[in-house]
Amino acid sequence: MPALNVTMARRLGLACVTLLLTACAVTPPEHPPPAVPLPAQFAAAPVAASPASERWWEAFGDSQLDAFVQDALDRNPGIGQAIARARIAEAQARVAGADRLPQAGVGLNSSRQRQSLPAFPGVEEGGHTTINNHALSLDVSWELDLWGRLGAMTTAARADALAAQAQLRGVRQAIAAETARLYLTIVESRAQVDLSTRTVEALTEMARQIDNRVQAGIAAPSDGMLANANLESARAGLEQRREVLARALRQLEILMGDYPSATLATADTLPPVPALPATGVPAELLARRPDVLAADWMLQAAGYRLGAAQRSFLPSLTLSASGGAAAGSLADLFQSGNVVWSIAGSLLQPIFQGGRLRAQVDVTGAQRDEALHSYAETALTALAEVETALAVDDYLDRREAALDLSAAAAEEAVRVSFNRYLQGIDPFLNVLESQQRALDGRSAHIAARQARLDNRIDLHLALGGGFADPPPSDSSPSTVSLP
Repeated sequence: MPALNVTMARRLGLACVTLLLTACAVTPPEHPPPAVPLPAQFAAAPVAASPASERWWEAFGDSQLDAFVQDALDRNPGIGQAIARARIAEAQARVAGADRLPQAGVGLNSSRQRQSLPAFPGVEEGGHTTINNHALSLDVSWELDLWGRLGAMTTAARADALAAQAQLRGVRQAIAAETARLYLTIVESRAQVDLSTRTVEALTEMARQIDNRVQAGIAAPSDGMLANANLESARAGLEQRREVLARALRQLEILMGDYPSATLATADTLPPVPALPATGVPAELLARRPDVLAADWMLQAAGYRLGAAQRSFLPSLTLSASGGAAAGSLADLFQSGNVVWSIAGSLLQPIFQGGRLRAQVDVTGAQRDEALHSYAETALTALAEVETALAVDDYLDRREAALDLSAAAAEEAVRVSFNRYLQGIDPFLNVLESQQRALDGRSAHIAARQARLDNRIDLHLALGGGFADPPPSDSSPSTVSLP
């Protein structure tokens, strides 16, 4: 009979262990896949493209730009904030994982108490006694994760940490792109300032000649007034372009974590537009873009939290144990006769909590649905950004070419109209009109080249940037090694 009891006890123990291991396993959350239609390739994909580069900004061929981007990646405060957020999320994942482990603590308590004794018959006044008590204990408690609730919360926190890592990569890409945009904006502003400066110089000479003709009685006084008005307008335009340059310089310095003194040195002319990068296919884009990856991790985290909330209706089992010693003096504390211990188990089944558990399920369910739609929106936005950048590249190319021809024709018209004015053939208004068209046309041509370069930056950013670092784990949250 005792052997049978031992066998039954072993079988019962094995069954309990199997139940615990099965119940504690974390299963992936169930949520419908986002309905994002994916074609086999991008509709506006180029026929030929250059190989993708992790340091895509080097394709512009400007060493100063390369240095500025690296400085921004090293010192930008926004990247520092994103790194701190990723560290916070990682630490919170470890905090959540600690709830699945036994909790132990050591305690030492000492007390001294004086009590008055009651008076006895025939005795007028009672005495008193002093009681000393010292206790040393080791307390251990462990909530068994019978239904995987704690495991689901831990995995959700780990998914949040992975989302924070993806967001950090996204911030790095955005800072690199913004640095490149600001640098090219500064170069474009310098080119605009140079154009305005040359225009002011030309108009100054022209106004001098017109004033001489007015003084000689060859030209009408109104011609001199118009020439000087045109000159002052050009000077105002020059100051406006200098203002734009000063603002852009300070913005770039702030982006790199420097004092905004507007003393950066850059190139004076915009670089040629580099070849289109390889785009891959839409499915690869969704697996590469940091914002899409972050949205996916947040969706999975929301699913695990929903699962944890649903499991909060089930009973919880907590085991606790305490061992130590208690004595009236510290010297007797470690004697064998003063050892005390206790073992306890607590099984708690929620019955009524005023609807709190049901409301928590509704909250986490709505959060899961929000994350689902957020993922779909993020994915569609990513696809649209690539398609848009590819589609408008040809438009911007043809626009730049047309503006170049227009500016060249307007500049030639200035020379012809001024000669015809000197010969008395055309009125001075023709000269003013051609001058304004020449300035506007060449300025628009410079701006068009800048727009093409900006669009190329937008395309690199839309494709996932140049950071090929894999996320901290290539596994789904259900297989992430939990802290």
